[in-house]
Amino acid sequence: MDFGYSAKTREWMKRVGDFIDNRIIPASEKFEEQLVKGPDFRNWVQPEIMEQLKAEAKAEGLWNMFLPDNEYGAGLTNLQYAPLAELMGRERHAPEVFNCNAPDTGNMELLWKYGSEEQKEQWLKPLLAGDIRSVFFMTEPGVASSDATNMAATCIVEGDEVVLNGCKWWSSNVGHPNARIGIFMGVSDPLGEDRHRRHSMVLVPLDTPGVKIERMLPVFNEYHEPEGHGEVTFNNVRLPVSNIIAGPGRGFEIAQGRLGPGRIHHCMRTIGVAEKALELMCRRGLERSAFRDSLARLGGNPDKIANARTDIEMARLLTLKAAWMMDTVGNKAAMSEISQIKVVAPNVALRILDEAIQIHGGMGVSNDTELAYLYGAIRTLRLADGPDEVHRSLIARLELKKYR
Repeated sequence: MDFGYSAKTREWMKRVGDFIDNRIIPASEKFEEQLVKGPDFRNWVQPEIMEQLKAEAKAEGLWNMFLPDNEYGAGLTNLQYAPLAELMGRERHAPEVFNCNAPDTGNMELLWKYGSEEQKEQWLKPLLAGDIRSVFFMTEPGVASSDATNMAATCIVEGDEVVLNGCKWWSSNVGHPNARIGIFMGVSDPLGEDRHRRHSMVLVPLDTPGVKIERMLPVFNEYHEPEGHGEVTFNNVRLPVSNIIAGPGRGFEIAQGRLGPGRIHHCMRTIGVAEKALELMCRRGLERSAFRDSLARLGGNPDKIANARTDIEMARLLTLKAAWMMDTVGNKAAMSEISQIKVVAPNVALRILDEAIQIHGGMGVSNDTELAYLYGAIRTLRLADGPDEVHRSLIARLELKKYR
C-alpha cells in the first residue's frame, strides 16, 4: 500500500487549495452577511456569493470531484479524492462551492448507481449541474433509527402508484430554497420474510401534495441556514410507481451502496476540521502568554499539541486505507475499515476541538472563532450515518468472524 500522493492528486490538491485560499475564504464574511438566520426556513435565502463561487468553480473544472465517473464526475478514485475532501473540510462553505456537499453527493451516487435513465435525466443531471439541492429521508422520531429495520414509515404500492405515509426527521437540506427532490426510504412489504427486502426507496418531489415540513431542528442551537435539518410528515403522498428506485424491496441494498462512500467523505472532511483546530490551537498558543511564557508551553499544552498531531496522522492513514480498499476490493470488503474510521475521525476531531477551545479561553466558546460551531457539527457526526455503537458492533462482529 502506497499512500503517497500521485502527481495527478497533487495537481488537484493545488487547484482546490488555491481556490479555497484565494476565492472562498475571502468571501466567507460576505456569505454570513447574506444569510437570513432563524428557525423560519420560509425566509431563508441562498447567498448570492455562493452561486457566484459555484459558477467560478464549475468554469475551472473543480466540480463533482466526489464521483469516480468520467462522464458524470471528475473520474477520481476515492484515494485521489480523499485529500481534496480534507481541504474542503477546513472551510465550511467549500463543499457546496465544488458541488461536493452532503446529502447531495450521496443522492447523486445513488442515482448514478441505481437510477433508471428517466430518473437520471430528470433528477441526476440537475443535481450534477448544481441547479437544485436534494434531501435524504431516512431517520424517524418514533423509533430507534440506529436499527433501520425498525422503520415505521411506509411506501405501499397500490396499482400504478406508490403511497407514502409517515414522519421523518433530521432531514438535512430540506430547508434550502433550491431543494426540489428527496429520496424517501420506507417499508413497502411489511410481512416480507426477509427483513432486508421489506424496504424501498422512492423519489419524492418536495412540492408533492401531502409533503409537509413541520419544523426545523437546531443542532446545539444552530439551524445551519440555509440547508437546515427538518421534521417532515408524509400524508398519503401519491407518486407513480416509476419513482421507486431500482424496484420494490431494494431499499437496504441501495442504502449500503449510498452510505459507504458518504461515511468516508464525512471522515475525509473531518480530518480537515481536525487540522484547522490544531492550527488555531497552535497560533493561539504562540500569540498569548501567561505567567511569563507562551500558552503553547504552559502546563500540559505541549503534550496536547503532540497528541493532536499524532492522532491526526493516524486517522488520516486509516482514512486513506479505507479509501484504497474501496477502490481495490470494493465497499463490502472495506466495511470494517469504513466503520473504524467513522468512529475514529469524529472522536479525534472532537478531542482536538475541545483542546483548541480550552486554549482560547472564553473566546473559544463564543462566535468569534468557528470552534464552537465546528464542535457542534462534528459531535453530530457521532450519530449521523450510524452511531458509534453500531459501527463498533459491526467491527467486533467482523473481527470475531475470523476466529469461528
